[in-house]
Amino acid sequence: MSNYGSLHKNAGRHVLVFERKYPFSPEKVFRYITEPDYFTQWYPFATGEMELRVGGKIKFDDGEGSTYEAVITEFNPPYSFYFREVDDLLAMNIHEADQGCTLTFRHMFDDPTYAIYMAAGWHRCLDVLGQLIDGRTDEWEDNAAELREYYQEKFE
Repeated sequence: MSNYGSLHKNAGRHVLVFERKYPFSPEKVFRYITEPDYFTQWYPFATGEMELRVGGKIKFDDGEGSTYEAVITEFNPPYSFYFREVDDLLAMNIHEADQGCTLTFRHMFDDPTYAIYMAAGWHRCLDVLGQLIDGRTDEWEDNAAELREYYQEKFE
């Protein structure tokens, strides 16, 4: 299984899909994708203010004066965590797999002109999430330009 994402269309929307395999239980991985102390380390602009329940809010701050909220639309520990961020839907599903679990991360959006940038960004974020789950400190690799180039070729 590749760490690279793929781009699909579903019901007129664009969907970026990433699958990452971990040698850990769904419970452990779910904690890292939902607990505020971890979420803020891998998810862009997250403030750590989260109401972990369906209908709960997640607060974001871009650091440049814009704040916004997402609304949790599905929360089923340790298997699913979905939220709507402005017009986009983020969906994270965890499935038990041989010797661990698989996280499927989906980002549904409308404007395909951002797909390359979103794919490179999520790729990097999910790399950091993997480091955290593995018990390492988060290191943001300086690979955004290479990833954008890769996804540009892949999505043409």
